[in-house]
Amino acid sequence: MTDDRDLSAAEDEVERAKDRMLGTVRDISRQLQPHHLVAELWEDAKIKGADLAEEAVDAVKARPLAATGIVAAIAMFLAREPLMGMAGKLVGGKKDKKGKKAVPAKAAKATTKAAPKPRTQKKNTVEKTA
Repeated sequence: MTDDRDLSAAEDEVERAKDRMLGTVRDISRQLQPHHLVAELWEDAKIKGADLAEEAVDAVKARPLAATGIVAAIAMFLAREPLMGMAGKLVGGKKDKKGKKAVPAKAAKATTKAAPKPRTQKKNTVEKTA
């Protein structure tokens, strides 16, 4: 009888262990599903982004002039071509994209026509024999 009870208790314990193991496997497979992984990464990214934004605000509050200078430098870098064009117009007239001074339209027409070269007659180098 004790053997039957021990055997029955052991079978019950095996069944419970098997159920626990299958539950663990289901939990792990659920956690490894792509949509679950992406959702978890998204939450982590939002938390990190919020932390970085908070730190940036604190840094700007601590040094507003330095932050303003950095933002201005970045803006000038991004808008460098239009700024260079405006500065060129203010200082020395209109400049083309290569940085050369642009020639006014009338002067450009005059300089593009080259004076014709005088024609020279070719001498007949072959002598006629009589």
